Amino acid sequence: MTTAPTDRHPGDDDRIRGRAVGTAPAPLSILDLATIGAGHSAGEALAATTELARSAERWGFHRFWVAEHHGMPGVASSAPAVLLAHLGAHTSTLRLGSGGVMLPNHAPLTVAEQFGLLEALHPGRIDLGLGRAPGTDQATARALRRGLADGAEDFPRQLAELTHFLDGDFPDSHPYARLVAVPRSATRPPIWLLGSSGFSAQLSARLGLPFAFAHHFSAANTVPALDLYRDNFRPSEVLSEPYALIGVNAVAAETTERALWLARSAALGMLRLRLGRPGPIPTPEEAAARSYTSAEEDFVDSWLADVVLGTPEEVVDGLEALRKRTGADELMVTSHIHGHQNRLTSYGMIAEAYGLTG
Repeated sequence: MTTAPTDRHPGDDDRIRGRAVGTAPAPLSILDLATIGAGHSAGEALAATTELARSAERWGFHRFWVAEHHGMPGVASSAPAVLLAHLGAHTSTLRLGSGGVMLPNHAPLTVAEQFGLLEALHPGRIDLGLGRAPGTDQATARALRRGLADGAEDFPRQLAELTHFLDGDFPDSHPYARLVAVPRSATRPPIWLLGSSGFSAQLSARLGLPFAFAHHFSAANTVPALDLYRDNFRPSEVLSEPYALIGVNAVAAETTERALWLARSAALGMLRLRLGRPGPIPTPEEAAARSYTSAEEDFVDSWLADVVLGTPEEVVDGLEALRKRTGADELMVTSHIHGHQNRLTSYGMIAEAYGLTG
């Protein structure tokens, strides 16, 4: 077996750790879902994501991740590797990554090949974020995993296999020792583990990997998970100290009232998802006109309580309070609201409030 190169992880600490710019006390990044709003097509959503990535690069956001979801009419990013290749062709310096690829849905060799190809196309700019959830309902998960014997429970083994494929360092006795994931360059994308509970926090700590926590839909677990990660972290060849980012729902607008009005469209979309009726993200007008049951209103209020929203100054204050409370090393904002211009304006206001200048 060919010996793996010794420079597979040069400067990984630098590629993992973001750089704060402007007046931001921590690096700022974006998580995008290629949001499909009511009245718009998937093609329009993907064109909007492309424009947003170009704008994020110009403003000075550090990285731009897209997420794998399936069977959700309001999300067009079902194939992150395909979308990242496209975004890489339309940007030049922005870090691009998956937030994340749901590893149990794929053969590890397939992911190694896809992200080896992305690294070859856009060297030094790719992050490989991995999750162990299906990113969809159980029926769709079964359809995706046809022929894959194991699911999320086997995630550590799948992760180890993927890492060996990326590094080309299976033991000589391993059944895959002679297999090569092609293309394979001198460096590989840094691996991040994503999570919304303590499992991935502990696993990424044990392996010395960076950790991304989904605060935007599991806010109650954020501090406990980050504490687990930091308390159990073991330095590795890719990362000398723990590094954690959190995903945060954030909506900025000219007034607090308008920001709340916009955010309620996302809240209604989430409510419909929880009720088993997913669809395109509804318009703010529809969300405002809808009659809610008491239980539905409680759900919406609870969901909105974890959204950082308001004027740009209010959003900056809210994000800073959250950063201090959690100790997050990086903030990754996401705005899954209706209307591309509304999302673009929200991100642009946040960038301007932090003095990001590109």
